Amino acid sequence: MTPLVELVGAGYAYEDGPAVLSGVDFGIAPGRALVLLGRNGSGKTTLMRLLSGGLRPGSGGLRLDGEVVAYDRTGLTRLRTSVQLVVQDPDDQLFAASVEQDVSFGPMNLGLAAPEVRERVDAALAALDITALRDRPTHLLSYGQRKRAAIAGAVAMAPRVLILDEPTAGLDPDGQERLLDVLAGLRQAGTTVVMATHDVDLAVRWADDAAVLTPTGIRTGPATALLSDPDLLASAGLRQAWSPAVTAFLRAKGLLDEDAPGPRVPEALAAWR
Repeated sequence: MTPLVELVGAGYAYEDGPAVLSGVDFGIAPGRALVLLGRNGSGKTTLMRLLSGGLRPGSGGLRLDGEVVAYDRTGLTRLRTSVQLVVQDPDDQLFAASVEQDVSFGPMNLGLAAPEVRERVDAALAALDITALRDRPTHLLSYGQRKRAAIAGAVAMAPRVLILDEPTAGLDPDGQERLLDVLAGLRQAGTTVVMATHDVDLAVRWADDAAVLTPTGIRTGPATALLSDPDLLASAGLRQAWSPAVTAFLRAKGLLDEDAPGPRVPEALAAWR
């Protein structure tokens, strides 16, 4: 399966600094929920900006649908209509006077006709459940509303890949669940969603695939299996997820039947009396 977007042998170093990423081969498969995890400074943000065209690899390259991306106006427009990045702090992304103006900015810059811009804005607002906030000044939105407005601006670009940097950070539990419901709806509509997070429990629950950034490189694989590896998580500065940790504990105590889908509950209860 050809990745939608793919870094090939990519490296990047900020000015006067060491390489943040080096020799990275990393792709995003269509239709999958992918989670990125790693300690602060591991290169997650750099990776996301390389994938979305915000940064240009210092070495190697970026491919879209198997074709090398050209970093000219035509190439970047093609990339950004396919891949959109939503940064962690919505205040770094929202700038227009009202929600509608902000969400319409991207489609208008594509030179789309007014009816199509309106259709995209309506669809994005509905997808994020903020239609009632259409005329609301962005500075009067709650934090959760600003998060959804920022995502709506990306969704209005009709991307095939939506990359979210810590989208649940700062949200209360209800806000997190509402956002996850929104992401589920976007996936059902055909958008491939990538999420960077430090929340390993969320990653195990939400993702199909995982990419863990460690000091020695990027490990990728099915989320459940990869995020059940305590040594890998420790190398990335992450704590083990609750569910795999409990499973490992029950197995170590002989309370988990390998041939059954769950623990032998009566024995487990008796052990804790």
